[in-house]
Amino acid sequence: MRKIVAATFISLDGVMQAPGGPQEDPAGGFELGGWTFHHWDDAMGRTMDDVFGQPFDLLLGRRTYDIFAAHWPYAGEDDPVAASFNATKKYVATHRPESLAWNNSHALGADVAAALRDLKAADGPQLLIQGSSDLIQQLLAADLIEEFRLMIFPLVLGRGKKLFGAGTVPAAFRLAGSQASSTGVIMARYERAGAVTTGSFAHEEPSAAEIERRKDLA
Repeated sequence: MRKIVAATFISLDGVMQAPGGPQEDPAGGFELGGWTFHHWDDAMGRTMDDVFGQPFDLLLGRRTYDIFAAHWPYAGEDDPVAASFNATKKYVATHRPESLAWNNSHALGADVAAALRDLKAADGPQLLIQGSSDLIQQLLAADLIEEFRLMIFPLVLGRGKKLFGAGTVPAAFRLAGSQASSTGVIMARYERAGAVTTGSFAHEEPSAAEIERRKDLA
């Protein structure tokens, strides 16, 4: 069984749009593209080396695919990320499969969730999501993501595409590892840990005031 892993840069308020540069994704009038640039350090580089150091196929939405296809084939094979991305399989959610020109690219088909369930059941390396905020929303709604590798930046961006949207299926995760960069970025790995469990800190016998308060909650 293959695992779907989302490796994502996010702000404190959950924005993941255009972390790499102003022209990456200005959709919706987003003007803060490139918000990760001045926070990068060696510890973050080692974390990314760990992410890309394991066998993987890429899982991409069409917008992120186009960004990558315009960059990585031209980055030079001496760049280890470029070499890896150019060689690996790219599975793409797209309505225009005939236009996937980057080598080793494969369209997922009309039913993305069903295609990914089939891929997960087949043999192969983990399926690594990069960027692809719209695709992530589909996968969260279908409860298909088993692991998050997050870089949480000490920024509040206020607007932009969020990692977790309204259609997210509730799920519990466990912290499998974390560290902080010299610039205040929290690098955290979360693995799926079943369903959300709930409890209560309320008194066993509610007070009269609490009973009255609850009447206003309906």
